Amino acid sequence: MIVVADTSPLLYLILIQCEHVLPALYDRVVAPRAVISELTDPQAPEAVRAWATRSPSWLHIAKPSQSVVPSKRLGRGELEAIALARELNADALLMDDRYAREEAIRHHLPIVGTLGVLGDAADANLIDLPDAVARLRQTTFYASEWLYEWLLSREK
Repeated sequence: MIVVADTSPLLYLILIQCEHVLPALYDRVVAPRAVISELTDPQAPEAVRAWATRSPSWLHIAKPSQSVVPSKRLGRGELEAIALARELNADALLMDDRYAREEAIRHHLPIVGTLGVLGDAADANLIDLPDAVARLRQTTFYASEWLYEWLLSREK
């Protein structure tokens, strides 16, 4: 299974120390160069910058062969992730941003968000879901209370 990762899922999985689930869940994880640039931006948390600077061997960094058209609603990382997912015929696009997800859906790309990755990792017994969600809630990640409750109720 090939997945293309946008910035947000990588950033939050790194912050909550759950990025190790990605190579366990997926055969190949690809991130566009623009995503790596966003993760190494001086505004990014230090742990995220350090991780992206020495990205693990399981993370494949690529650039779409076609140039992306700038958008007022989407960032370069999101645009490159969508373009790369289309090019690679990826099995999933790891993405959280609502507008980016809408654009990905227009291109018929399957999407998995950060919470979906955590749910899949819990199903595969790779993480303790309540602990991971508690750590995620201490970051700037936003999800509705209903969504958190639904995810945690799957554990029972």
